[in-house]
Amino acid sequence: MAVTGEETESAATGDMPAYQLRGPASSLPQGVVMAASPASLHSPQPHAEEVTRKREVRLMKNREAARECRRKKKEYVKCLENRVAVLENQNKTLIEELKALKDIYCHKSE
Repeated sequence: MAVTGEETESAATGDMPAYQLRGPASSLPQGVVMAASPASLHSPQPHAEEVTRKREVRLMKNREAARECRRKKKEYVKCLENRVAVLENQNKTLIEELKALKDIYCHKSE
């Protein structure tokens, strides 16, 4: 750590000036860490191209996944619609059978 020439007014012993210690020349507040290393700051173009390429690949994969999801959802909905149609027919048949059995029962009791 480097010693600066800034003296503080209150010294521990009273006769010796107190100096404020600072780290290497940095404009960042204490506790803040740089996200990129200084070596990567010299070549921003390849890094930006890599980030752009990765983003495009990610977006392309996301589009494909969304397309597949929509296809599966359509297939699922179609399957449900078919099942509803089958169950409605079965329900109609059962209602007719119940009505016929009620008619038979009512005629027997007469």
